Amino acid sequence: MTKVAIWCRHKDDNIIGIGPNIPWHIKSDFQRFRRITEGQNIVAGQTTYESFPNRTLPNRNIYVLTLEKDYTTSDPEHHFVVNDINFFKDFEQDIYISGGASIYKLFMTGGPNLMPDIVVDCVYMGELNPNLKGKEVAITDCINVLNEKYSQVMPNFELDNIATRVLIRKGEFIEQSVLKRIILEITQF
Repeated sequence: MTKVAIWCRHKDDNIIGIGPNIPWHIKSDFQRFRRITEGQNIVAGQTTYESFPNRTLPNRNIYVLTLEKDYTTSDPEHHFVVNDINFFKDFEQDIYISGGASIYKLFMTGGPNLMPDIVVDCVYMGELNPNLKGKEVAITDCINVLNEKYSQVMPNFELDNIATRVLIRKGEFIEQSVLKRIILEITQF
């Protein structure tokens, strides 16, 4: 099993959202996320899950990590409620961690059995949408762990004002087929 974290953050301040919204709209960023995660198992927090169009993403199993015991999903056949992050310690299939900030932090700081093996770190270089209101959501704690415990394995790939890099956890075996597929999906534009 390979654990992959995938996020897009704003340069310098590591903001990934303002309130429940992504504070930029770059079509190629959404397309990259779709290509990398299509056919995969996704882990999302409740707020992130509820931000998906129609509370779904086609061709994916979605695991909603929430503290709400009675939470219901829009597609019980392909969307599953998980109340304890430890469920993923011995998960046998690949998982793609897709946010939000508290979910990223749980995995990045949750010890060796939860830490992602691969991180797809996209950095948006443009300006934040000034019309959005709400609390800024940043992943600075995750970036600190990333800088300390991960190594970059490919040069930055830049497209539409977003620099994307792929990092792997230092000292860990990484499933090469997963890594190659991710790199191909990033650079295939």
